Amino acid sequence: MTNTLRVSCDRKNLKTIRQFVTDTLAPVPLTEITLNQIILAVDEICANMIIHANQEDSKQFLNLTIKYDDQVMVFELTDNGKAFEQANYREPNIKENIRQGKKGGVGVALVNRIMDKVEYSVKGSTNICVLHKYIN
Repeated sequence: MTNTLRVSCDRKNLKTIRQFVTDTLAPVPLTEITLNQIILAVDEICANMIIHANQEDSKQFLNLTIKYDDQVMVFELTDNGKAFEQANYREPNIKENIRQGKKGGVGVALVNRIMDKVEYSVKGSTNICVLHKYIN
């Protein structure tokens, strides 16, 4: 099964994205916890693309394609904003951030823990993030 959604880079579209993921994955046998974790991970990457890569420019677009079979779910996110600089990324100390009351900065770490595989690439002017979640 494959479904695709295209939305403008406006944070109000995060609700639409979450609903799209929920509806698309309805036929997949997932626990409620796993489904909510996947929705959170996809939402986090989309929020980063909308807010950080595209500065909430509603003239820019984000594409989300969800493919799944009985073994794996693949979420491909693309945009034309500023690329995520994976080489400069440092895993935060989440416990220390909580202790300090620091908000933000842990989304990518959270996604890395939820998903089984996370890939970032750039093809021409298109940024691509692919999330993989295996179905047990």
